[in-house]
Amino acid sequence: MAARAIWKGQLKLGTTKIPVKLYSAVEDKTVRFHILDEKSKARVKQHMVEPDSGEEVPSEEIQKGYEVEPGKFVILTEEDLEKLAPPPSRDIEVVEFVPQDEISQQWYDRPYYLGPDADDKDYFALVEALNNKQSEGIAQWVMRGKYYAGGLRPVDEYLFLFTLRDAEEVILADQLPKPAGAAPTQKELNMATQLVEMLKGEFNPKEYKDEYRKRVMEFIEQKAKGHAPRLKAVKTKRAPAALDNVLAKSIAALKKEKRAA
Repeated sequence: MAARAIWKGQLKLGTTKIPVKLYSAVEDKTVRFHILDEKSKARVKQHMVEPDSGEEVPSEEIQKGYEVEPGKFVILTEEDLEKLAPPPSRDIEVVEFVPQDEISQQWYDRPYYLGPDADDKDYFALVEALNNKQSEGIAQWVMRGKYYAGGLRPVDEYLFLFTLRDAEEVILADQLPKPAGAAPTQKELNMATQLVEMLKGEFNPKEYKDEYRKRVMEFIEQKAKGHAPRLKAVKTKRAPAALDNVLAKSIAALKKEKRAA
C-alpha cells in the first residue's frame, strides 16, 4: 500500500522554498482492547464524574486546570489556550546545518519522511548536497497548533525528518550515578572484546519483532475459532553470575554453535 501524506508545507532555506509532503515513517501496531460490559458484551462509555457525589459532570462544565501546589489550580479556558497557540504556518524553516553525528538518538522523538511535492529538482539537489557534506539540518515548524523542532537528514535518497524532544525532557549521561565497584580486569576486558567480535553481524529489523503482540494475536485468533489455546510459561531469569563466568559461558556457547553450523 502506497504511503499517504498527512500534511503539506514548504521547506524554507533562506529565501528558497521547496514544496514538500510529510509522511509518517512508523505505524503503531499496539494491541488495543475495547472495554465491554460483562453480561451484554456491549461497549461501555466513560464519563467524567464528581468523585465525592459520583454524579456525572456535563462536558460544558468541565475546565482545564494546572496544579501549581497540592489542591491549588490555575484554570485555563479554551480562549486562553487558543491565544497561547503558535500562529499557523506551512513553513518548515531550516535554521542551521550540523554534522550528521551531532544529534544523539536520545533526542529523537517521532520520525517522518519528507517527500517532494510538485517540482522536485531543488528537493533532490538538497538531498545530494546533504549527503556530500555529511550534514543534517536543524528545523522548526508549526503543525496542527503545536510548535516542533526537528532534525532533517538524507535517508535512501529522500529526506528524513524527526521531531526532537525538549531539552528539559532529556536526561544526559553525566546526570547518572558514577560507576561503583572495582574496574574490570584485563582478562574480563579481553573476553568481552572476544564476545563482541563473535557476535558481529548486520542489523536485520525483520529478526526483531514484538513477541508479546505476536503471542496475544495468536491467542485471540485461536479463541475466535472456538479453541482453548495454551501458552507456554515464560522462563524466569536467574540471578547474574560473576562477569568473567558469564563471558566464558557465552563464548563457549557461541563457539559450539559455530562448530555445529
